[in-house]
Amino acid sequence: MEAPTETPLLPPGFHVDSSTLFASLIWGSIGAGYLIYAKKQRSGPAFAGGITMIVISYFCSTLWMSIFSVAIMAGVYFWSRHE
Repeated sequence: MEAPTETPLLPPGFHVDSSTLFASLIWGSIGAGYLIYAKKQRSGPAFAGGITMIVISYFCSTLWMSIFSVAIMAGVYFWSRHE
């Protein structure tokens, strides 16, 4: 497997490969779903979680994006249960 090439528009050390693009698509879409849900239900935790998941999908690598996104989903679930 060949090493990913660096793109001049991205920060040094940030590599874009198919797994990063796919993970960004999945977690960004789930974050957008959280935003739509938050708008309809007027839910603050879901809104904060959706925004955070979308932002994280732009700036984190695949592993950290997955870890943060699962933690955010769990946090939104428990935070919304206490309201």
